[in-house]
Amino acid sequence: MSIGNSPPEDRPSVGRAIQQARIDARLTVDEVSTTTRIRVPIVHAIEQDDFSRCGGDVYARGHVRTLAGAVGLDPDELVARYDAEYGGRPAPTPAATLFEAERIRPEPSRPNWTAAMVAAIVAVVGFVGFTLFSGGDEQTGPPVAQDTSVPETDDEPETVRPADPKPDPDPSVSDSAIAAAPADKVTVKLVAEGGQSWFSAEAHNGRLLEEGVLKEGDSRTFTDDKRIDLVLGNAGAVTLFVNGKEVDEVGEMGQVQRLSYTKGDPEQG
Repeated sequence: MSIGNSPPEDRPSVGRAIQQARIDARLTVDEVSTTTRIRVPIVHAIEQDDFSRCGGDVYARGHVRTLAGAVGLDPDELVARYDAEYGGRPAPTPAATLFEAERIRPEPSRPNWTAAMVAAIVAVVGFVGFTLFSGGDEQTGPPVAQDTSVPETDDEPETVRPADPKPDPDPSVSDSAIAAAPADKVTVKLVAEGGQSWFSAEAHNGRLLEEGVLKEGDSRTFTDDKRIDLVLGNAGAVTLFVNGKEVDEVGEMGQVQRLSYTKGDPEQG
């Protein structure tokens, strides 16, 4: 929609033009505010030609352009109307003024390196001359070396002996650690020595303690208050210790064994 063809005296003001275009488009102030993200009080103020709440001419021109596009008016035409009525666009600065300001700007002073060099030379010459004249009255001679010798003592220095390395743990101790298990519990240890074996261990109440594959060289230890139930696959590959004692003839290679042990064992279950 264009309002530029109407006579100047018949043209509505900028705010009234936005309001009339909004009404013709059947839009509410809330709808325009949602579309443009301009707060409702500012939209009401602009429609009443009150641009004081916009925060300055730059923001006012931006709001006018945004609202004009939202209600179907020509944004450029309406912004030009605002500039003509309210002087929104700042007047350009004449180029001659800028050039004049640039021309009369004082140049930054540069350091006088020549003067600095002369001052430095004079200072060095004065220092050397003062040293020569003041040093003539002093006695010259070879410097006396400071006595840095270490006083001799009758006691020989104490030899620091390295700390004894910690002894390697005895494998038999760790292997038989389950022998120290409390007497009021049942303790079972599985060691895969002849291959790998599948195993399952349950407590007396049926709770699964662990199950899986015991690879050759691996071991597992289980403890319960009353009883431990075992299922061993490839039983011949497993060495079994119950309450610290080795159990003979657990089973044969490839054989599946179901075993149960209590605190009074080892007796094969």
